[in-house]
Amino acid sequence: MLGCVRTTLTLDDDVAIELERIRREQGLPLRSVVNKALRAGLTRLATAATDADAVEAATVSVSHGRFVLDIDDASQALGLAEGEDFR
Repeated sequence: MLGCVRTTLTLDDDVAIELERIRREQGLPLRSVVNKALRAGLTRLATAATDADAVEAATVSVSHGRFVLDIDDASQALGLAEGEDFR
């Protein structure tokens, strides 16, 4: 385990403003707020990757054969989609 790592971060203005707002509201040092935000974000990123993998694994591709429709014939398209009762 590393313990603590000192580094320099360049934050976007909107992120810095939000961190400062949270720091003031919670009365915590900036270091604590940044670490808390990073932990939450890293957990969410890991979960999102796992969810995306699960969706991809659960998605099954099925071929229904070749469907050919003359898109220039609106009556044929409506007849196929709605049955001949559309008229």
